[in-house]
Amino acid sequence: MAYEDCTYHGIQDGPESNRSDEEEWKPARILVEKPEFGPTERQDVTGLRELPEPEHGGFGWGYNGGGTSAAAGVILADALDLGDPDKCGIGYAAYPEDEVLVQLREDFCDDVLSQLCDQWRLRRGVVLRWARAWYLQRGIDELPAALRELPPLQSQT
Repeated sequence: MAYEDCTYHGIQDGPESNRSDEEEWKPARILVEKPEFGPTERQDVTGLRELPEPEHGGFGWGYNGGGTSAAAGVILADALDLGDPDKCGIGYAAYPEDEVLVQLREDFCDDVLSQLCDQWRLRRGVVLRWARAWYLQRGIDELPAALRELPPLQSQT
């Protein structure tokens, strides 16, 4: 499968949202969008799809907990082309779990998702390069196909 870039866009209500108490709370969502550069280019992004919320709970970020693990599982499964997060063993609260993928998921929570604000964007290439470095730091030679086929870095000028 050829590399295709995208942007993961997380949206959740929280302290930074301008929601009044009368407004209905909305669950956190992770959208997959066509990549665009800069704030003005992102005003009219093309939405590609929405990552499905797991059956056992919702998404979260900005802290380290179950919602963050769920978000990490679906983002990594999508970026790594692993298919259904629960079936591949990276899903949160799914069994059987793959020990390597679970540690990858939890470290992604700690390093990346726990640091994010209410609304954020991450390019697929960033997720893949983080995951590739994670595997290499641990001396794991057997990489998922998506990590073996990374394109070279390109700057946008």
